[in-house]
Amino acid sequence: MQLEDYFDFLSPDDIRLKGHRIGIDNVLDYYLEGYTAEEITANLPTLGLEQIHATITYYLHNRVQMDAYLSRLTNSREQHYQEWAANPSPLVQRLRVLKAERIQPQVNAW
Repeated sequence: MQLEDYFDFLSPDDIRLKGHRIGIDNVLDYYLEGYTAEEITANLPTLGLEQIHATITYYLHNRVQMDAYLSRLTNSREQHYQEWAANPSPLVQRLRVLKAERIQPQVNAW
């Protein structure tokens, strides 16, 4: 079995472990924070040690491409967050108003 057989390459920016919705980035985030394979398995219990080791090995064999992949994901997530923050849904806007109203009377009570 080749390393690539452990993954579903859905798009250039979406690589997941075969049979899971878990992206390789989820495993690699733990790995790059210093977690051992066993600790990663404890945090992602639907994955086996073999899958964790395959992901780490794939990363180590393709470090430049995987670092670029992780960087693109980070940038994309930040961009989506900024768009969401700049244009919150009506529900989020209403919740913010309600929160401000709850805090306002407490401030004036002093």
